[in-house]
Amino acid sequence: MFSLNRVHIIGYQTQPVEVRQTPGGTSVTDLNLVVPYTFKSEAGETLKGKGFHTVTLWGAMADVAGQYVKAGSQLFIAGRLQTDSWEDEKSAEKRSKTKVVGQDLIMLDPKDGQMQAPDNAPNVCNVVNKAEVVGNVTRDPEMRTTTNGQQVLTIGVATNESWKDKSSGETKDRTEFHNVVIWGELAEEVSRTIKKGNRVYASGRVQTRSWETQTGSKRTTTEIIADSVCLLGISSAEANDAVSRSAQGAPARASSDQGAPAPAPVAGGGETAAAVPEISYTSEVKAEDLPF
Repeated sequence: MFSLNRVHIIGYQTQPVEVRQTPGGTSVTDLNLVVPYTFKSEAGETLKGKGFHTVTLWGAMADVAGQYVKAGSQLFIAGRLQTDSWEDEKSAEKRSKTKVVGQDLIMLDPKDGQMQAPDNAPNVCNVVNKAEVVGNVTRDPEMRTTTNGQQVLTIGVATNESWKDKSSGETKDRTEFHNVVIWGELAEEVSRTIKKGNRVYASGRVQTRSWETQTGSKRTTTEIIADSVCLLGISSAEANDAVSRSAQGAPARASSDQGAPAPAPVAGGGETAAAVPEISYTSEVKAEDLPF
C-alpha cells in the first residue's frame, strides 16, 4: 500500500555548515533553517513569527552544502519527516526528535547577493513551509476546546517507507507517525466523519513546539498544522456518472469542454489503464553508517 510523506521548505540557514563523516565514510550534516511567516491573531491583527527546522543531508548533498551554503543562505529543501527515538542515558526516559531528511537541495541566492525585499509586497516575499502526508489514521480524533473557546482536533497519521538495502539486498521498512492538528470548522467536520483506520490526505505546515515538564526538563513536539484534510477511498457520484457515461459511449465532459478534441485511444488492445509498475528504491546509506 502506497503512502506519502513529503515536506517542502524555503528558509534561511542560521549557522555555518559542519560536515561530519560516519565510520563508513559517508558525509552527513544537519542544517538549521529558520522560516519566517505571518499570521492573524484572533483580533484580526497581522503578526510575524518564525519556525526552526532541522534538516539532515547525506552523501554528495552534504558535501555540496558544506562547500557552498553559508549562514544566511536562502535554500529550498524537499524531503520527508523522520522521527528518531532514543533513551536518555541519565534519566532512562524515552526521548524523540523529528527532523526533515533532505532529498533535494536548491540554493536560491543570486551570485551577486540577496536582493532587498520590496516594500508592501508581503505575498510575493513569503517563504514556504508545506507538508503533505497520505496514510492511515492511527487513533480516533481527539476534539478539545481551548480556553478562548476554539475547537482544535488532533489525529495521528502513519506513513510507510520501503527501500532495498544496498549492501545486503534486503527490503527494509520504516513507519513514521505524524501528529496532525486541525482547527475550527475543519476540525468539527473531521471529528464527525473520520475514524481510526481511515486513509486520509492531510496538508499544512510543520510546527515544532517546546515546553517544560513538571521536573523542569525541556521537551519538543513536531506537528503538521493542517489546512486541508481529505478522506480517501470513498465513492463519488460525479465520478460514477462520468464512468457510466464513458462505458456507454456518451460524452463524459461538461458542456464547456465539448469543443475540445477527444483523447487519444490507449494502446494495448483497448485497456483503460496500464498496470502500476513496482517501484524499487535502493538506499545509498548503509544501516551501519546511521548515527542512531
